[in-house]
Amino acid sequence: MKVILLDNIKGVGKKDEIINASDGYARNYLLPKKLAVEANSENLSKLNNKKEAASYRKDVEKQKAEELAKKLKGIMLKIKVKAGENGKIFGGVTNKEISDNLKSQYNFIVDKKKIDLKETIKTLGEFNVDIKLFEGVIAKLRVEVISE
Repeated sequence: MKVILLDNIKGVGKKDEIINASDGYARNYLLPKKLAVEANSENLSKLNNKKEAASYRKDVEKQKAEELAKKLKGIMLKIKVKAGENGKIFGGVTNKEISDNLKSQYNFIVDKKKIDLKETIKTLGEFNVDIKLFEGVIAKLRVEVISE
């Protein structure tokens, strides 16, 4: 019996996958526990519509991410910090501070988890920071850390 899984089932398959299960397993376990539905034409068309909608949403998100990457490429983010002698910063510049400054200076909302900062910036100067906006879309941001 062909069924469409509604949930991930270990050893059987993943959500929205069409599998060929034995009649007894499908009727006595998968269908009563609402882990699967029968793969009839109605359910198959619903599954196809759901996949098309998800694909469209993903394309739109990727397009937005690419537009944001182009905008971020052209800017220089300036972060003012307190620094001592030799250009050493008290504390450091973290990805949260970069995210907050992007929002306050340029009104770009970027999640701090997407900012790929190898380690905290602890000196004054210019740095290149990668921002992973989407699968395969990485923006390069120039950050200048200056003293107050």
